[in-house]
Amino acid sequence: DSFPPLRNEAAVRVLRGRMKGIQGHCNSCYMDAALFSLFSCTSVLDSMLFKPFLLCDRNVQSILRDEIVNPLRKTGFVRAGSVMHLREQLTEKGQCSSFTNAEKDPEEFLNLIMHQVLGIEPLLKLQSGGQKEQDCYCYQIFMDKQEDLVVPDVQQLVEHSFLSSDLKLVEIPSCFIIQMPRFGKEYKMFSKIIPSLELDITDLLLDSPRECCMCGDVATLECS
Repeated sequence: DSFPPLRNEAAVRVLRGRMKGIQGHCNSCYMDAALFSLFSCTSVLDSMLFKPFLLCDRNVQSILRDEIVNPLRKTGFVRAGSVMHLREQLTEKGQCSSFTNAEKDPEEFLNLIMHQVLGIEPLLKLQSGGQKEQDCYCYQIFMDKQEDLVVPDVQQLVEHSFLSSDLKLVEIPSCFIIQMPRFGKEYKMFSKIIPSLELDITDLLLDSPRECCMCGDVATLECS
């Protein structure tokens, strides 16, 4: 059986408490956090679990669906052995022996499972300074330290990052996966980041008609 994502009171009831979430083991935190974010309370990427993509590895797809996502949604807990089973399969497919024991960047994991293993089309199209557009599966926030941002929210971080990198979204993404800034165990840019329950991407879209802040008509110039 397949289980729908958890919502509202059901999410609190199933996911809160001890022995909940995805059990960590051998530096799996990057993968545990990514899988929890992608599947626990949203169905936007459920095509990864069912759809027979062109390059799809059905074994990896079944492990992801039956050993990780369904138990997470049903009982709120996934044991470390299930994630290790997935890591072992990704090690074979990704030709990288350290997937079972080393800490990786979440983007590396997402690129491997979405592109090489399941064959999903890129989720994002980005353009920087009028150059050729780039396809990717997630967006990692890069930015310099901002003294006025002590406890920022996701909206502020995305806007600052896009502005500093001169980036625009070419089109509205079907799914916008954002990786928060992190710098390992020794240094964190922000001690806390407030989740934005909604994300306004109006000013991040390329050639999107917007209102002039002075007169209210359609804007013809943009001041960064």
